[in-house]
Amino acid sequence: MGSLSQKQWTVLNKVNDFDGLTFGDAPVPKVGENEVLVKFHAASLNFRDLIIPKGKYPFALKFPVVPGSDGAGEVVEVGSKASLFKTGDKVVTLFNQHHQHGPIDTRGASSGLGGVIDGTLRQYGVFNENGLVKCPENLSYLESSTLSCAALTSWNALYGLKPLVPGQTVLVQGTGGVSIFALQFAKAAGAKVIATTSSEAKAKKLKELGADHVINYTTEPNWGDVARSLTPDNAGVDHIVEVGGSGTLNQSFKCIKFEGVISIIGFVGGVDPKAMPNVLDTLGHICTVRGIYVGSRSMMNDMVKAIEANNIHPVVDEKVFTLEQAREAYEYMWARKHFGKLAIKIE
Repeated sequence: MGSLSQKQWTVLNKVNDFDGLTFGDAPVPKVGENEVLVKFHAASLNFRDLIIPKGKYPFALKFPVVPGSDGAGEVVEVGSKASLFKTGDKVVTLFNQHHQHGPIDTRGASSGLGGVIDGTLRQYGVFNENGLVKCPENLSYLESSTLSCAALTSWNALYGLKPLVPGQTVLVQGTGGVSIFALQFAKAAGAKVIATTSSEAKAKKLKELGADHVINYTTEPNWGDVARSLTPDNAGVDHIVEVGGSGTLNQSFKCIKFEGVISIIGFVGGVDPKAMPNVLDTLGHICTVRGIYVGSRSMMNDMVKAIEANNIHPVVDEKVFTLEQAREAYEYMWARKHFGKLAIKIE
């Protein structure tokens, strides 16, 4: 299939904002002996995809690059020495292609799809067979395409260091992809979930997804104390999935339990050194604050099993874009018009 052509997006550099995104024709890549060719049917966007062309992404990049870490599709060709997949298998991409199992290392951290290695906003992609996992059997392509980054990140937050135990309390912030997956995984594990949001409409949706308590952080700016008061004996929250950055960390410290874990995932609330808690606050609160970078392939396989066993369905925004409309999808997500994951259908 190497002589065929396909449509793909490319990020030329990190200075032109979304103008650095170009759409055009490219050859369908040839399959090496340990590789498989995937025909993509869906992709999904992450906050990371938006900040790469804006020059704000703190991890490894190599331009030009096909954007997108998250994609699901069907195996259409298998290399002569590849044995994990066969033609027709439904697969989803692994975010860090070289992070196979155990803790991440330097090589794994510099193998991000859509950052260093060509990603998913195209019709076809060739991947080493170790860079893919089978889609959960209960999910559509659109749903599966949301798992590579946000889902695996939230799974790592809950299971990567001190695994979540039934009866514990998890706090999630807002209604982005990571937060909603963390809510779903925590409820499936028998945990209590406290969620924060600024909107009554989103609060209603969070309740529908199983949140036990929802705190509106605009009417309750001191939501950390409120969250603590909702835990048994006011002891605090076991796991916090922290996506806000300096805007929310002070409140997270107020409600974390002794020996609890705050997993730092993002900084949508900004990075203001003056508002940032001191690293010594970890001692005062006797807690672990942990930065995480998605997760390994073995962890992703565990997550897929849990998704199937509990019949978890990712929350996908009702507005689905086409591949041609990817730039509009970037704008839509940047304006925070989405709820849950923003997906792109690829023909």
